[in-house]
Amino acid sequence: MDFSPSPRAAELADLVGRFVAEEVEPVQAAYHRDVAEAAASGTWAESPIMGELRAKARAQGLWNLFLPAGHDQPWAEQFGTHGGAGLSNSDYAPLAELMGRATFLAPYVFNCNAPDTGNMEVLLKYGTPEQQQEWLVPLLDGRIRSGFAMTEPAVASSDATNMEATASLDGDEVVINGTKWFTTGVGHPDCKILVFMGLSDPDADRHHRHTMVLVPIDTPGVKVERLLPTMHVYDEPVGHGQVSFTDVRVPRANILLGEGRAFEIAQGRLGPGRVHHCMRLIGQAEVALELAIKRGLSRTAFGKPLVNLGGNPERIADARIAIDQARLLVQNAAWKLDQGGALNALSEVSQIKVIVPNVTQQVVDLAMQMHGGGGMTDDFPLAAMWTNARRLADGPDEVHRGLVARIEIGKHR
Repeated sequence: MDFSPSPRAAELADLVGRFVAEEVEPVQAAYHRDVAEAAASGTWAESPIMGELRAKARAQGLWNLFLPAGHDQPWAEQFGTHGGAGLSNSDYAPLAELMGRATFLAPYVFNCNAPDTGNMEVLLKYGTPEQQQEWLVPLLDGRIRSGFAMTEPAVASSDATNMEATASLDGDEVVINGTKWFTTGVGHPDCKILVFMGLSDPDADRHHRHTMVLVPIDTPGVKVERLLPTMHVYDEPVGHGQVSFTDVRVPRANILLGEGRAFEIAQGRLGPGRVHHCMRLIGQAEVALELAIKRGLSRTAFGKPLVNLGGNPERIADARIAIDQARLLVQNAAWKLDQGGALNALSEVSQIKVIVPNVTQQVVDLAMQMHGGGGMTDDFPLAAMWTNARRLADGPDEVHRGLVARIEIGKHR
């Protein structure tokens, strides 16, 4: 296997890297200040800075770069992206790392943010022409945003077969009832569509009981009950919401792929998305290590620079080694996905979901220690980075370790 970037990916990495460094990073503080001021006044609103950055990125063709290899060329031409016929997972991974250097802003600037990327891939791969025209086109165009409604508060959602919210067929309609939470994106004023996973046939086998349905957020019976903080952070203006669905009716034509095929869709959706997420975390870890070293070189205690005190040199070395190991694991998972799809990389994708958040959190913790009390404040990005690294967005470590173990043990049965 060869992890060196293709010429096209190398060119894009140069463009994305320069854009993040020159356009995004200098305005991060002002962007978050705008959003915080709006939230303090009781309104979740996007900063004008986002629109300005997105226009610049799009003018340079740095738009929808996540689009997978094999998608139709007309989409690329219509939406002005260097993505062309699509990037492989291996080619996109270094771009995601660069976006991760400004992880709370850059992915949105390039229209490469979750959950929109996963939802767009689902629509691209499984949507009907009518579904694509109504929802994929405006998502690719950046005119709307979306949410993914899967996790539920009343069940252990790490086992998706537990999902109890229902999507029942009634003639030409689907009737939806239940409660979802941690539905990322519902707080944004531009969120217009939810991808909902519901129980449609409780008597079917466990992997064919559920169906995915497109639910416009303004459908009667859909209510955002509250927006949820993670470690006291609300992630405005995007947000993670608890959403109730009460006798919500949508056309049967809103079903994705077919009744009972939610797990088939999820298999194709989650693998690439987890590579994107992990590589963004690698970028975040790199920033944290840089901040730690710069702080350690600029501050003196007990007659020595902080980087030379105690075990700090060893901690810095261990951080460098851990980041590079984690990156190689993600590159390997991306390569395996490219070679044979999600089923070919089940273990590798679960491995990176264990190791990368843990490594990133440890490196951020090192940086926080180096910054002292300041590392806990909003004067530096470290506290938010620590929270972002530990967020259980793709399930607890135990679930992923369990899958890796089952595959490994199965080799010797």
